[in-house]
Amino acid sequence: MNLAEWLVRTARREPERPALLSGEHLVATYAGFAANAAGVGAFLRARHSVRPGDRVAVFMKNSPAYLELLYGIWFCGAVAVPINAKLHPREAAFIVEDSGARVVFVSGAEELAALLPSTCTMQDLAAGPAFDTAVEPLAAPEPRAPDDLAWLFYTSGTTGKPKGVMLTNANLHAMAYAYFVDVDDVLPEDAAVYAAPLSHGAGLYNFMHVLRGSRHVVPASGGFDPSELSDLAPRLGNVTMFAAPTMISRWLAAARQSGYAGEGVRTIVYGGGPMYFSDIEAATKQFGARFVQIYGQGECPMSLTSLSRDDVTDRKHPRWRERLASVGTAQSCVAIRVVGEDGEDKPVGEIGEIVASGAPVMKGYWKNPDATAQSIRNGWLWTGDMGSLDEDGYLTLHDRSKDVIISGGTNIYPREVEEALLIHPGVAEVSVVGRPSAEWGEEVVAFIVASDTEIPAVADLDAHCRSLIAGFKRPRSYVFEEALPKNNYGKVLKTELRERLNQD
Repeated sequence: MNLAEWLVRTARREPERPALLSGEHLVATYAGFAANAAGVGAFLRARHSVRPGDRVAVFMKNSPAYLELLYGIWFCGAVAVPINAKLHPREAAFIVEDSGARVVFVSGAEELAALLPSTCTMQDLAAGPAFDTAVEPLAAPEPRAPDDLAWLFYTSGTTGKPKGVMLTNANLHAMAYAYFVDVDDVLPEDAAVYAAPLSHGAGLYNFMHVLRGSRHVVPASGGFDPSELSDLAPRLGNVTMFAAPTMISRWLAAARQSGYAGEGVRTIVYGGGPMYFSDIEAATKQFGARFVQIYGQGECPMSLTSLSRDDVTDRKHPRWRERLASVGTAQSCVAIRVVGEDGEDKPVGEIGEIVASGAPVMKGYWKNPDATAQSIRNGWLWTGDMGSLDEDGYLTLHDRSKDVIISGGTNIYPREVEEALLIHPGVAEVSVVGRPSAEWGEEVVAFIVASDTEIPAVADLDAHCRSLIAGFKRPRSYVFEEALPKNNYGKVLKTELRERLNQD
């Protein structure tokens, strides 16, 4: 079933219910939301010849129009390719080309135009609306099968090249249904606030709120501002939102200064990075019983495990500390195991790789059968994350087998940063690792061996990185070494580099 059917049904049932808001300002009712989405779908079909299964990208910051574009893409049966708005235009252009997107919606991204393949048209919302009123809106969403693609989510692999995770209608249906069972109920009077990027987890959580006819709110700033949220939440009431752990820690720090105690917030779902025990314990004391944790990946969106509101607030269970430090138990639609390299289950309490199977697990990687075969084996998704299960089924993350750095809830892959730095003439060798950060969770640190006796200037390296990759990926510190530690096979020992940072 086409995901846009959910919007059509809610609009038919509650046409005048508030749907899209910018801050407290009403942008569209559900009737208007559905009509605009139908208009976008008709525009894509009539003006750009988009047909079912074609890909359409969105490279924009958060706005109410973002949701209209997504549903317009689905309305005509196309596949949405949301692109992180923080990416460098070159990185966005790669995703557009790799996905074969026929159209990319942007809002004032002029730099991207010259980088796009000739097969893709850029539609700039800064220059005009996303649909033509002269084109008759589509009467109904294009029928789609459960196994048809709906969302192509790009996530980088250990090689640094982004991979397209193929999410089907059925994958996203399962994710949405599991939310109601394992994470939180959704009420018509709720206000889903999108302070995190709609291109990622926050955007995936729109479906549940469309189903129930809740409000969808993009803060006036378009992003995350603790003071803005503390002021906005009591005015909206019944706020639910997805937040990265770093967002919660920043909001907590601001709340302690202002005295804000979570008024107006009903539920904060956190995930997307490591949440330190002390942080969630302090946040619960400040904000109350408003937190639920989820653990997921793009390959199994938001659907691996959940730690319930009761578990987050429980202080009576003999192992409540261990549970609070965990990521909870398997969601209803998946099975979770911890295995060794041979695929055999590890005993309770022993660390191994986390594998999962179930309805939300991706169809595979776009145009990458080798990577698909490596990640999905005998029906099980090998997550690359290391963890252990206790006797009650609570999963604790211990490490990541991949060297991904999670900063501000966003994945940064060392290889792509290293590749960018190695282009610089003053860099002979480089290894990038993550260092714990109170503000961002982790920050990027580059260990560099200079190509000659003169060490490159930090400002020069910063400018070089900004010209090739997104600004948030650039190193926050550079450490210059005469040589990098390596094993007998010539592989850089990143563990030793991390230990050096911890000793400083």
